[in-house]
Amino acid sequence: MSANFQRVLRVHNPNYRRDGRKSYVWLLRKYNITPTLPGPYYVEKKEHTQKLHAGNQPYHKHHQLRKHHAHTQVGAATGSTSPTPPATGGTPSPSSGKGGEVPAEDQQNDSEYICDVQIGTPAQTLRLDFDTGSSDLWVWSTELSKSVNTSGHNVFDPSKSSTFKPMSGSTWQISYGDGSSASGDVGTDVVNIGGVQITGQAVEEAKTLSSAFTQNAGDGLMGLAFGNINTVKPNPVATPVTNMINQSAISEKLFTAKLGSWRDASDPDKGASFYTFGYIDQTTLNGETPFYTPVDNSQGFWQIQSGTYTVNGTSYNANTTTSIMDTGTTLALVDDATCQNIYNAIPGATYDQSQQGYVFPASTTADQLPQVQFAIGTKLFDFQKEDLGFASAGTTNGQQMVYGSIQSAGDMGMNIFGDAFLKSLYAIFDQGNQQFGAVQRMEPTQNTSAPPSS
Repeated sequence: MSANFQRVLRVHNPNYRRDGRKSYVWLLRKYNITPTLPGPYYVEKKEHTQKLHAGNQPYHKHHQLRKHHAHTQVGAATGSTSPTPPATGGTPSPSSGKGGEVPAEDQQNDSEYICDVQIGTPAQTLRLDFDTGSSDLWVWSTELSKSVNTSGHNVFDPSKSSTFKPMSGSTWQISYGDGSSASGDVGTDVVNIGGVQITGQAVEEAKTLSSAFTQNAGDGLMGLAFGNINTVKPNPVATPVTNMINQSAISEKLFTAKLGSWRDASDPDKGASFYTFGYIDQTTLNGETPFYTPVDNSQGFWQIQSGTYTVNGTSYNANTTTSIMDTGTTLALVDDATCQNIYNAIPGATYDQSQQGYVFPASTTADQLPQVQFAIGTKLFDFQKEDLGFASAGTTNGQQMVYGSIQSAGDMGMNIFGDAFLKSLYAIFDQGNQQFGAVQRMEPTQNTSAPPSS
């Protein structure tokens, strides 16, 4: 490890509250996913298109995420008519009439953990969500309207940085299918991430911010995906990792993520969460040699082949054979057949339409939970049993239930391996060699109780 480089600690976002359905709906919005299983949320398509195409840019669906019986449209007046919910077990499809779009109060930004980043001269510290599923570095800024409640947030003030330079004519916007968005201007400044200093890094200042972003987020987001999905116009800007490489600020052209378990927060080995930039933390390898598999970055994501999985030792060929490694997501999403095979192996597990997800009894013991493995390239890696449960899911027939951390990927066409699976690994994002590396982490003592709500 270089003396100038440190671990970037990943700390719990104090505003975050675990809620399985809200985290799932956040993912539907993030990736414009159409649900394929019944529940309160469905998609009204304006134009039927595929999620991604074969070119170098993502091709987004034109659709609206809606909630059955919801009457509040984000940023609009009330008074719309609700469609009839689908029957249990069927595929949701709206009837005639307009359903209210997903209200902002039903959403949360899915940033359970945040990291300190220093921007400007003198440095201003902001807590950002490190997200390998997007490519923008955007922050709360003093350009925000005074109507936006900034209480509890660190807000970047470019006027207080002697090294800030505006990028005249450059703008950015991140938007989702339900109309929520963040947008603003762009400037460049000095950015320090774990001792790695970048000069001239584009910083996207939020000028507008819809309420969906204001409720449980940190102070912005640092995208760690590839630059071809950066949203700055007229010309996309280089991501922080790309600039680290171009400026020779790091010797190894990679970053790593170790995402610890909430159950073992008091144990530094099990509970500590951190990122490193420019080096692999040898103490975390446990003497193991990382396994690497090629990355397809044509869509901008850390996309790998993942064609097989096992449940209690039984092998299956996956219907969905590629996966996105996404640190900005709490859940893991897989195809419907895979979901069913996993939850069929848990006594008492069921699909709860009201939760729009699979749930299982909180009393389930570690011995009753299946051993699930997912392929990363050609090698199988264990999914930690303790992370199969994500959040409390209320009571069904007098029994306390847990919302599962593995859910349906709908019509996404790819799996999304978020924190729930990445916690099982020491993950190496090797941008220089366009490959993803993984080391299996030692599995801690297991239980299935729902994680704390705060």
